[in-house]
Amino acid sequence: MLPFALNHMTAPKLGWEAFLDLARDLGCVGVEFRNDLPGALFGGAAPATVAAAVKARNLRLLALAEVKMFNDWSDAKRAEAEALMKIAVAAGAEAISLIPRNDGVATNRADSRRVTETALRELLPMLRAHRLKAMVEPLGFAVCSLRYKDVLADCIDAVGGAGTYFMVHDTFHHALAGFGPVFADMTGIVHVSGVTDMIALDDMRDPHRVLVDADDVLGNVAQIRALRAAGYAGPVSYEPFAPSVHALADAKGALARSMDHIRAGIAA
Repeated sequence: MLPFALNHMTAPKLGWEAFLDLARDLGCVGVEFRNDLPGALFGGAAPATVAAAVKARNLRLLALAEVKMFNDWSDAKRAEAEALMKIAVAAGAEAISLIPRNDGVATNRADSRRVTETALRELLPMLRAHRLKAMVEPLGFAVCSLRYKDVLADCIDAVGGAGTYFMVHDTFHHALAGFGPVFADMTGIVHVSGVTDMIALDDMRDPHRVLVDADDVLGNVAQIRALRAAGYAGPVSYEPFAPSVHALADAKGALARSMDHIRAGIAA
């Protein structure tokens, strides 16, 4: 059985409890919460309350996102990361998410590796002290400071971070970065979203990201199949950004149909 999960970006208008119910009702293994949605994190609820609610629904809190621009390292970034780690531990999260700077700085491979390795080296003892993993997400945009998975793999190896640092394989960003190797053994979670608009890869942006169906042009099913063939058996988490998805009257039905499509494609 394919272990599906939901990122809160799938249904950002749902309160955290309703979102957990949606994940449970769809048979998901877990969820990802995020600190960049409108309003207070967890709607102001105590992290321990969230931890109990997740457990009561037989779910896992796979990751708490995010430390933005994590590889723009500074004392302020250290404090921001420490604060998120403390919340993650209290909420029972297994990991935090690290998102690289995406503003046209440090985009060549050498600079990308330098800034990313610096941050990963500093974050490693903090993560280990809190007994947390970190999901590091390369973004496929040309302006991103961590676009390529091989650069991230080199950085993780350089700091001795295997077992603490894991890659996010985001099917959208993997396509935008030109596909390439998947590093299944270093992958901690897969993010799925589809694009159905016939536009150039370089023109694709977050609002184009819908639920995966037969019209998907990103090759989601093929990417998941390749990861699983290479040994990945972890969660496949939905992360559509399109306003049309967020406005769905029947998100559960639409997600169930998308999950069925992916399951059928993997089994074929």
